[in-house]
Amino acid sequence: MSDELKELADDLRSTWEEFKKQHSQEVDEVKKLGDASGEQKQLLDRLQEKMDAQEKAIEEARKRADDLDVRLQKGDLDSKDGKSAEAKAFEDWCRKGEHAPAESKASLQIGDDTAGGFLAPAEYVREIVKGVVEFSPVREVARVTETSATSVKVPKRTGTFAATWTASGGSRSETTGLTYGLDEIPTHELYALVDIENQLLEDSAFDMEAELTSEFAEQFGVAEGTAFVSGTGVGRPEGLLSSSQLVEVQTASNDAFVANDLIELYFSVKTAYARNGTWALNRGILKAVRKFQDSVGNYLWQPGLAGLAPATILDRPYIECPDLAASVADNAKIAAFGDWRRGYRIIDRVVVQVQRDPFTQATSGATRFIARKRVGGQLVVPEAIKVLDVQ
Repeated sequence: MSDELKELADDLRSTWEEFKKQHSQEVDEVKKLGDASGEQKQLLDRLQEKMDAQEKAIEEARKRADDLDVRLQKGDLDSKDGKSAEAKAFEDWCRKGEHAPAESKASLQIGDDTAGGFLAPAEYVREIVKGVVEFSPVREVARVTETSATSVKVPKRTGTFAATWTASGGSRSETTGLTYGLDEIPTHELYALVDIENQLLEDSAFDMEAELTSEFAEQFGVAEGTAFVSGTGVGRPEGLLSSSQLVEVQTASNDAFVANDLIELYFSVKTAYARNGTWALNRGILKAVRKFQDSVGNYLWQPGLAGLAPATILDRPYIECPDLAASVADNAKIAAFGDWRRGYRIIDRVVVQVQRDPFTQATSGATRFIARKRVGGQLVVPEAIKVLDVQ
């Protein structure tokens, strides 16, 4: 897998060098003619799309490598057809429900203090989480905590004192100002359901696990990703942009976005947060960022090294969030930067629970599968993440 990553990274760097060359030609055309030719713009757009595809291929290769490592550690590769015992048991349950073999139902019993056992194998849950990060992958960078309660209360420091100098033997008085508060993060319920024809369930060649994983991952991913970015906090998690404590940095000019705006956002975050910071932006904004250069001509965006490190902006990694603004407009929130693990917390109450309902759609010859989860989210350290807002 390392050879594959190296080859993919080499291809990305080669495309990046060609992009920089063509971008320089575009800049020259603008200086001489006032605008670049349509052919030159189309060429740069094609190179952008090629780099997007190459970045995606590198990320998928990394995930395959990670998944292979996990399966090797769990011994899942011993199965003749490549499926674990839990995955096979899950398919039996999907097809036959309560009539599934006893050993299959036994394999699916996962006890915990929230529901007394979920009918879903560990591999299935893991795949759903992977599907979530394909949308606005806040879960990938934020701190995720599990709970068995309906909400989580997080103590926080709201004020501190200042140390004071004193002479030897001098008098000392209390340094006041140290105060604490309490944030409460409630959990909210999210669900998805699909109806599948019984004939497909009965077809031994039908990959039931893959189908359900795809359907649930799509619905959970879209809803959860949007909530973590812009959720109102009413009946769903409170998103970053909806927090009353959100700290915004304004662009220097009205309805404009330039390299210095990103640099200002980067340096507006305290050093301790910036050191572990991650950018979040829409792919439409990333397209512009790839062309940004600093005062000495260095590009702010750089590809990763040998596929082992991600591409960076100002030497910090980024995630693509489709729920952030895709274009520059008045009051658009186009980028966020900071330490997401310190700043934003996600609370999982029920990761995923699957129910098989053979009755509701019986007259239509279908079986209904309902998945639900309970999750909360909230900005807990406002100074850790800041957002770039267009004037």
